Amino acid sequence: MNKAFAPALADFAPAPARQKMDTISRPSLSYWQDAWQRLKINKRALVSLYLVLGLLIFTLLGPILWNYDPALQDLDSISQAPSFSTTALFVDDPGIWEGVLLQESSTLPPVTGQSAVLGATRLNIEGTATTQYVRLSWEPVEGGAYYLVYRNDHQPESAEDLGLPLGQTLTARELSFEDRLQLQPQTYYYTIIASGGLREASDFATEAVELERAITVSQALERNLPATPGTRVELSAHPFGTDYLGRDLLARTMMGAQVSLFIGIAAPFIFVLLGVIYGGVSGYFGGKIDLLMMRFAEFVIALPFLLFMILFRIGFGIGPGESGIFPMLVALVLLSWPNVARIVRGQVLQLREEAFVQAARLLGANPAYLIFRHMIPNTMGLILVTLTFAIPMAIFTEAFLSFIGMGVAPPTPSWGSMSNEGIRSMLSTPHELLFPAFFISVTVLAFNLLGDGLRDALDSRMRSRE
Repeated sequence: MNKAFAPALADFAPAPARQKMDTISRPSLSYWQDAWQRLKINKRALVSLYLVLGLLIFTLLGPILWNYDPALQDLDSISQAPSFSTTALFVDDPGIWEGVLLQESSTLPPVTGQSAVLGATRLNIEGTATTQYVRLSWEPVEGGAYYLVYRNDHQPESAEDLGLPLGQTLTARELSFEDRLQLQPQTYYYTIIASGGLREASDFATEAVELERAITVSQALERNLPATPGTRVELSAHPFGTDYLGRDLLARTMMGAQVSLFIGIAAPFIFVLLGVIYGGVSGYFGGKIDLLMMRFAEFVIALPFLLFMILFRIGFGIGPGESGIFPMLVALVLLSWPNVARIVRGQVLQLREEAFVQAARLLGANPAYLIFRHMIPNTMGLILVTLTFAIPMAIFTEAFLSFIGMGVAPPTPSWGSMSNEGIRSMLSTPHELLFPAFFISVTVLAFNLLGDGLRDALDSRMRSRE
């Protein structure tokens, strides 16, 4: 018979402490903290996040910092290239210039025949040549019945390269001309050529005239500037230039960002949310409920967007030339959710057979809990990718509708309508198209790269382990 074991007090003594012990520990991270750690590793997604935040700051705080009326027209700065602060000369308001006329007592040079018209000898500049007006005068020409005036931006090389025809005098006694046609602070080459009636002279006189930027007294008073003729004043800068009506493009780009991003973010967020709920319910219940819900979604997909956009405009009482932002938003929300619903439905059909969903169902979880707590969060990556593609789709839809006159109507700016206006003059003034198109491109690219990064960061199956 074995002897019973009787433990002694020494058997309960603590074990000797180790001199060195390696400990492996890891801070406890929540789901969102872990997602943020993985997002920071993705440099492209992180840069895209900063770009999106910068766009939001540009849209919301930009109009406060750049306090310039986007509807204010500066007719002296039409289609001006990007520039910083400039100065202008105060001049008197241009009145009616009587011009230079040959005195009645003076004798006109004889007309020796239509083929014997000689070119003008020299041009004279009357007063100071400014962007308000340029006044030219010349000497009479032998054989001249009247005179033609041309303007060019480079030195003419021949009679076929005189440039823009500005006008002509009515009689041979008129020896002057006043130019007020869209003058810019640059060098122009004015040409005077005499005509005998049937033929023009073979010779012509050309003078290079450098124009100085000027502002009239009445224009200064409208801008609350001290109007003292002969002095100079500092004018507002236009970092993005001006458009074809002389409006500041930076201010219009900021205001257009509010319209474009409102449509491009608000509409996708609403219809993606509707599609997620609709697709989640349809995929979870399946059977006849799923069949009926998907047939209705396919019916909505078949509806023509443009036709319903027209009906919504009529229904909301939007007339020609008026901005239809709200009908556009309603049309996007009501007709764009089925595609999202079909994508989410396919994911939920797979997830409802997973073990964790079955376990939650056995524990008594109700359908709403299973859909919104287990299934939809596990499709978050796919939902975000869908949202990032929906945002540029909404922006391009707004641009298309604005182009055909059914979206944002002037004078309300948006990136799409500004791009459409800039296309008309893209060869002569490319900055009118460059800046709104650049912001559209950067916004679309930033949201796409950010969506890819969020898809990887929010995927629970990729959660880091140490």
